[in-house]
Amino acid sequence: MVSPTTSEVQPTMGVKIFSAGVSACLADIITFPLDTAKVRLQIQGEGQASSTIRYKGVLGTITTLAKTEGLPKLYSGLPAGIQRQISFASLRIGLYDSVQEYFSSGRETPASLGNKISAGLMTGGVAVFIGQPTEVVKVRMQAQSHLHGIKPRYTGTYNAYRVIATTESLSTLWKGTTPNLMRNVIINCTELVTYDLMKGALVNNKILADDVPCHLLSALVAGFCTTLLASPVDVVKTRFINSLPGQYPSVPSCAMSMYTKEGPTAFFKGFVASFLRLGSWNVIMFVCFEQLKKELMKSRQTVDCTT
Repeated sequence: MVSPTTSEVQPTMGVKIFSAGVSACLADIITFPLDTAKVRLQIQGEGQASSTIRYKGVLGTITTLAKTEGLPKLYSGLPAGIQRQISFASLRIGLYDSVQEYFSSGRETPASLGNKISAGLMTGGVAVFIGQPTEVVKVRMQAQSHLHGIKPRYTGTYNAYRVIATTESLSTLWKGTTPNLMRNVIINCTELVTYDLMKGALVNNKILADDVPCHLLSALVAGFCTTLLASPVDVVKTRFINSLPGQYPSVPSCAMSMYTKEGPTAFFKGFVASFLRLGSWNVIMFVCFEQLKKELMKSRQTVDCTT
Protein backbone atom coordinates (compact mmCIF):
# COMPACT_ATOMS: atom_id res chain seq x y z
CA MET A 1 0.00 0.00 0.00
CA VAL A 2 2.48 2.92 0.58
CA SER A 3 2.55 5.58 -2.12
CA PRO A 4 4.37 4.48 -5.27
CA THR A 5 7.26 6.36 -6.78
CA THR A 6 6.73 8.41 -9.89
CA SER A 7 8.23 5.64 -12.03
CA GLU A 8 5.64 3.13 -10.86
CA VAL A 9 2.17 2.79 -12.30
CA GLN A 10 -0.55 2.57 -9.66
CA PRO A 11 -2.80 -0.50 -9.90
CA THR A 12 -6.36 0.28 -10.90
CA MET A 13 -9.28 -0.30 -8.55
CA GLY A 14 -10.32 -3.34 -10.58
CA VAL A 15 -6.84 -4.85 -10.31
CA LYS A 16 -6.82 -4.27 -6.54
CA ILE A 17 -10.26 -5.84 -6.00
CA PHE A 18 -9.46 -8.84 -8.20
CA SER A 19 -6.02 -9.35 -6.60
CA ALA A 20 -7.49 -9.09 -3.09
CA GLY A 21 -10.25 -11.58 -3.87
CA VAL A 22 -7.96 -14.18 -5.45
CA SER A 23 -5.31 -13.81 -2.72
CA ALA A 24 -7.89 -14.03 0.07
CA CYS A 25 -9.44 -17.19 -1.42
CA LEU A 26 -6.00 -18.83 -1.70
CA ALA A 27 -5.18 -17.87 1.91
CA ASP A 28 -8.55 -19.23 3.08
CA ILE A 29 -8.06 -22.61 1.37
CA ILE A 30 -4.62 -23.07 2.92
CA THR A 31 -5.51 -21.94 6.46
CA PHE A 32 -9.12 -23.20 6.73
CA PRO A 33 -8.34 -26.11 9.13
CA LEU A 34 -6.92 -23.56 11.57
CA ASP A 35 -10.14 -21.56 11.33
CA THR A 36 -12.23 -24.68 12.01
CA ALA A 37 -10.04 -25.46 15.04
CA LYS A 38 -10.50 -21.89 16.26
CA VAL A 39 -14.31 -22.14 16.03
CA ARG A 40 -14.37 -25.48 17.91
CA LEU A 41 -12.17 -24.07 20.67
CA GLN A 42 -14.30 -20.93 20.93
CA ILE A 43 -17.59 -22.81 21.40
CA GLN A 44 -16.10 -25.40 23.77
CA GLY A 45 -17.80 -25.25 27.16
CA GLU A 46 -21.00 -23.74 25.76
CA GLY A 47 -24.14 -25.59 26.90
CA GLN A 48 -25.55 -27.23 23.77
CA ALA A 49 -22.14 -27.30 22.08
CA SER A 50 -20.58 -29.38 24.87
CA SER A 51 -19.63 -32.98 24.23
CA THR A 52 -17.58 -35.71 25.85
CA ILE A 53 -14.72 -34.83 23.49
CA ARG A 54 -12.45 -32.08 24.76
CA TYR A 55 -10.18 -30.12 22.46
CA LYS A 56 -6.70 -29.20 23.69
CA GLY A 57 -4.62 -26.77 21.70
CA VAL A 58 -4.59 -26.10 17.99
CA LEU A 59 -2.85 -29.25 16.80
CA GLY A 60 -4.78 -31.33 19.34
CA THR A 61 -8.09 -29.97 18.03
CA ILE A 62 -7.16 -30.62 14.41
CA THR A 63 -5.95 -34.15 15.25
CA THR A 64 -9.06 -34.93 17.31
CA LEU A 65 -11.37 -33.65 14.57
CA ALA A 66 -9.56 -35.71 11.92
CA LYS A 67 -9.71 -38.87 14.04
CA THR A 68 -13.30 -38.58 15.28
CA GLU A 69 -15.07 -36.93 12.34
CA GLY A 70 -12.70 -37.44 9.40
CA LEU A 71 -10.30 -35.17 7.51
CA PRO A 72 -13.05 -33.59 5.34
CA LYS A 73 -14.55 -32.08 8.51
CA LEU A 74 -11.58 -29.71 8.72
CA TYR A 75 -12.89 -28.12 5.52
CA SER A 76 -16.59 -28.13 6.42
CA GLY A 77 -18.01 -24.78 5.36
CA LEU A 78 -15.19 -24.03 2.91
CA PRO A 79 -17.58 -23.08 0.06
CA ALA A 80 -19.14 -20.45 2.34
CA GLY A 81 -15.63 -19.35 3.33
CA ILE A 82 -14.67 -18.85 -0.32
CA GLN A 83 -17.92 -16.98 -0.95
CA ARG A 84 -17.11 -14.83 2.07
CA GLN A 85 -13.70 -13.89 0.74
CA ILE A 86 -15.07 -13.07 -2.72
CA SER A 87 -17.80 -10.82 -1.30
CA PHE A 88 -15.95 -9.53 1.75
CA ALA A 89 -12.15 -9.50 1.51
CA SER A 90 -12.10 -8.34 -2.11
CA LEU A 91 -14.03 -5.21 -1.08
CA ARG A 92 -12.46 -4.36 2.29
CA ILE A 93 -8.89 -4.85 1.04
CA GLY A 94 -9.32 -3.97 -2.63
CA LEU A 95 -11.10 -0.68 -1.92
CA TYR A 96 -8.91 0.42 1.01
CA ASP A 97 -6.36 2.38 -1.03
CA SER A 98 -9.04 4.04 -3.19
CA VAL A 99 -11.10 5.14 -0.17
CA GLN A 100 -7.94 6.35 1.57
CA GLU A 101 -7.07 8.42 -1.51
CA TYR A 102 -10.62 9.83 -1.53
CA PHE A 103 -10.28 11.03 2.07
CA SER A 104 -6.87 12.53 1.22
CA SER A 105 -7.92 14.19 -2.05
CA GLY A 106 -6.69 17.70 -2.56
CA ARG A 107 -3.73 17.25 -0.23
CA GLU A 108 -0.13 16.94 -1.33
CA THR A 109 0.98 15.22 1.90
CA PRO A 110 0.65 11.43 2.40
CA ALA A 111 -2.55 10.08 3.96
CA SER A 112 -2.77 10.74 7.69
CA LEU A 113 -3.41 8.06 10.32
CA GLY A 114 -6.96 9.41 10.62
CA ASN A 115 -7.54 8.93 6.90
CA LYS A 116 -6.19 5.39 7.05
CA ILE A 117 -8.46 4.51 9.98
CA SER A 118 -11.47 6.12 8.28
CA ALA A 119 -10.81 4.10 5.13
CA GLY A 120 -10.57 0.91 7.19
CA LEU A 121 -13.82 1.68 9.01
CA MET A 122 -15.72 2.39 5.81
CA THR A 123 -14.54 -0.56 3.72
CA GLY A 124 -14.85 -2.98 6.64
CA GLY A 125 -18.38 -1.84 7.51
CA VAL A 126 -19.70 -2.07 3.95
CA ALA A 127 -18.12 -5.48 3.40
CA VAL A 128 -19.69 -6.94 6.57
CA PHE A 129 -23.27 -6.16 5.52
CA ILE A 130 -22.69 -7.73 2.11
CA GLY A 131 -20.85 -10.83 3.34
CA GLN A 132 -22.64 -11.60 6.65
CA PRO A 133 -24.80 -14.52 5.34
CA THR A 134 -21.66 -16.35 4.23
CA GLU A 135 -20.16 -15.83 7.71
CA VAL A 136 -23.24 -17.28 9.43
CA VAL A 137 -23.24 -20.40 7.26
CA LYS A 138 -19.46 -20.85 7.51
CA VAL A 139 -19.46 -20.74 11.33
CA ARG A 140 -22.43 -23.08 11.67
CA MET A 141 -20.93 -25.62 9.29
CA GLN A 142 -17.61 -25.51 11.14
CA ALA A 143 -19.28 -25.83 14.56
CA GLN A 144 -21.59 -28.66 13.48
CA SER A 145 -20.58 -32.11 14.66
CA HIS A 146 -22.31 -35.36 13.77
CA LEU A 147 -21.17 -36.69 17.13
CA HIS A 148 -23.60 -34.47 19.03
CA GLY A 149 -26.75 -36.04 17.63
CA ILE A 150 -28.24 -38.53 15.20
CA LYS A 151 -28.74 -36.04 12.41
CA PRO A 152 -26.67 -32.91 11.65
CA ARG A 153 -28.42 -29.56 11.36
CA TYR A 154 -27.26 -29.09 7.75
CA THR A 155 -26.18 -31.51 5.04
CA GLY A 156 -24.12 -28.97 3.13
CA THR A 157 -23.39 -25.28 2.56
CA TYR A 158 -26.31 -24.54 0.24
CA ASN A 159 -28.64 -26.65 2.37
CA ALA A 160 -27.59 -24.49 5.33
CA TYR A 161 -28.61 -21.30 3.49
CA ARG A 162 -32.01 -22.80 2.68
CA VAL A 163 -32.68 -24.33 6.10
CA ILE A 164 -31.69 -21.18 7.98
CA ALA A 165 -33.84 -18.97 5.76
CA THR A 166 -36.91 -21.25 5.84
CA THR A 167 -36.90 -22.68 9.39
CA GLU A 168 -35.62 -19.61 11.26
CA SER A 169 -35.99 -16.57 9.00
CA LEU A 170 -34.23 -14.79 6.18
CA SER A 171 -32.99 -12.21 8.68
CA THR A 172 -31.17 -14.99 10.58
CA LEU A 173 -28.62 -14.99 7.76
CA TRP A 174 -27.63 -11.59 9.14
CA LYS A 175 -27.55 -12.87 12.73
CA GLY A 176 -24.59 -11.55 14.65
CA THR A 177 -24.08 -8.60 12.32
CA THR A 178 -23.41 -6.28 15.27
CA PRO A 179 -20.56 -8.28 16.85
CA ASN A 180 -19.25 -9.21 13.40
CA LEU A 181 -19.33 -5.53 12.41
CA MET A 182 -17.39 -4.66 15.56
CA ARG A 183 -14.96 -7.52 14.95
CA ASN A 184 -14.35 -6.72 11.31
CA VAL A 185 -14.06 -2.98 11.85
CA ILE A 186 -11.37 -3.76 14.45
CA ILE A 187 -9.74 -6.32 12.16
CA ASN A 188 -9.91 -4.16 9.05
CA CYS A 189 -8.54 -1.05 10.73
CA THR A 190 -5.86 -2.85 12.74
CA GLU A 191 -4.85 -5.23 9.95
CA LEU A 192 -4.70 -2.78 7.05
CA VAL A 193 -3.49 0.25 8.99
CA THR A 194 -0.80 -1.72 10.88
CA TYR A 195 0.35 -3.39 7.66
CA ASP A 196 0.38 -0.04 5.87
CA LEU A 197 2.30 1.72 8.66
CA MET A 198 4.75 -1.16 9.19
CA LYS A 199 5.47 -1.49 5.50
CA GLY A 200 5.86 2.28 5.16
CA ALA A 201 8.30 2.41 8.09
CA LEU A 202 10.41 -0.45 6.71
CA VAL A 203 10.52 0.96 3.18
CA ASN A 204 10.89 4.66 4.00
CA ASN A 205 13.66 4.02 6.54
CA LYS A 206 15.38 1.73 4.02
CA ILE A 207 15.35 -1.22 6.42
CA LEU A 208 13.80 -3.49 3.79
CA ALA A 209 12.93 -3.04 0.12
CA ASP A 210 9.29 -3.10 -0.97
CA ASP A 211 9.40 -6.83 -1.65
CA VAL A 212 8.43 -10.22 -0.19
CA PRO A 213 10.45 -10.08 3.10
CA CYS A 214 8.99 -6.65 3.86
CA HIS A 215 5.45 -7.81 3.05
CA LEU A 216 5.90 -10.97 5.13
CA LEU A 217 7.14 -9.16 8.26
CA SER A 218 4.50 -6.44 7.98
CA ALA A 219 1.76 -9.07 7.61
CA LEU A 220 2.95 -11.00 10.70
CA VAL A 221 2.97 -7.88 12.88
CA ALA A 222 -0.46 -6.89 11.57
CA GLY A 223 -1.77 -10.40 12.27
CA PHE A 224 -0.64 -10.39 15.91
CA CYS A 225 -1.98 -6.90 16.67
CA THR A 226 -5.28 -7.75 15.01
CA THR A 227 -5.73 -11.03 16.87
CA LEU A 228 -5.02 -9.39 20.24
CA LEU A 229 -7.61 -6.65 19.74
CA ALA A 230 -10.29 -8.69 17.97
CA SER A 231 -10.28 -11.93 19.98
CA PRO A 232 -12.97 -11.03 22.59
CA VAL A 233 -15.43 -9.81 19.95
CA ASP A 234 -14.59 -12.78 17.70
CA VAL A 235 -15.46 -15.33 20.42
CA VAL A 236 -18.77 -13.60 21.22
CA LYS A 237 -19.57 -13.41 17.51
CA THR A 238 -18.92 -17.13 17.04
CA ARG A 239 -20.99 -18.12 20.08
CA PHE A 240 -23.92 -15.88 19.10
CA ILE A 241 -23.99 -16.96 15.45
CA ASN A 242 -23.85 -20.64 16.39
CA SER A 243 -26.49 -20.38 19.12
CA LEU A 244 -29.92 -21.99 18.84
CA PRO A 245 -32.99 -19.71 18.50
CA GLY A 246 -33.71 -18.13 21.87
CA GLN A 247 -30.50 -19.31 23.52
CA TYR A 248 -29.22 -15.74 23.84
CA PRO A 249 -31.72 -12.84 23.70
CA SER A 250 -29.00 -10.44 22.56
CA VAL A 251 -25.29 -10.05 21.93
CA PRO A 252 -24.67 -8.45 25.38
CA SER A 253 -26.49 -11.34 27.07
CA CYS A 254 -24.24 -13.78 25.21
CA ALA A 255 -21.15 -11.92 26.41
CA MET A 256 -22.48 -11.72 29.99
CA SER A 257 -23.33 -15.42 30.00
CA MET A 258 -19.78 -16.23 28.89
CA TYR A 259 -18.32 -14.00 31.59
CA THR A 260 -20.42 -15.32 34.48
CA LYS A 261 -20.18 -19.01 33.56
CA GLU A 262 -16.63 -19.25 32.21
CA GLY A 263 -14.80 -16.14 33.39
CA PRO A 264 -12.87 -13.46 31.48
CA THR A 265 -10.50 -16.00 29.92
CA ALA A 266 -13.45 -17.28 27.83
CA PHE A 267 -13.08 -14.20 25.64
CA PHE A 268 -9.65 -15.42 24.57
CA LYS A 269 -10.55 -19.02 23.84
CA GLY A 270 -8.79 -20.23 20.72
CA PHE A 271 -6.34 -17.29 20.82
CA VAL A 272 -3.38 -19.33 19.57
CA ALA A 273 -5.52 -20.84 16.82
CA SER A 274 -6.78 -17.36 15.95
CA PHE A 275 -3.26 -15.98 15.67
CA LEU A 276 -1.95 -18.95 13.71
CA ARG A 277 -4.93 -18.62 11.38
CA LEU A 278 -4.88 -14.82 11.04
CA GLY A 279 -1.09 -14.53 11.01
CA SER A 280 -0.62 -17.17 8.31
CA TRP A 281 -3.69 -15.87 6.44
CA ASN A 282 -2.23 -12.36 6.44
CA VAL A 283 1.18 -13.55 5.22
CA ILE A 284 -0.29 -15.57 2.35
CA MET A 285 -2.86 -12.95 1.43
CA PHE A 286 -0.66 -9.84 1.54
CA VAL A 287 2.36 -11.45 -0.17
CA CYS A 288 0.13 -12.83 -2.95
CA PHE A 289 -1.83 -9.58 -3.13
CA GLU A 290 1.29 -7.45 -3.63
CA GLN A 291 2.85 -9.81 -6.16
CA LEU A 292 -0.37 -10.33 -8.11
CA LYS A 293 -0.94 -6.58 -8.38
CA LYS A 294 2.57 -6.12 -9.79
CA GLU A 295 2.23 -8.96 -12.29
CA LEU A 296 -1.19 -7.81 -13.50
CA MET A 297 0.06 -4.26 -14.01
CA LYS A 298 3.14 -5.56 -15.87
CA SER A 299 0.88 -7.62 -18.13
CA ARG A 300 -1.36 -4.63 -18.70
CA GLN A 301 1.61 -2.42 -19.60
CA THR A 302 2.91 -5.08 -21.99
CA VAL A 303 -0.48 -5.28 -23.72
CA ASP A 304 -0.67 -1.48 -23.93
CA CYS A 305 2.82 -1.34 -25.49
CA THR A 306 2.02 -3.99 -28.10
CA THR A 307 -1.18 -2.24 -29.10
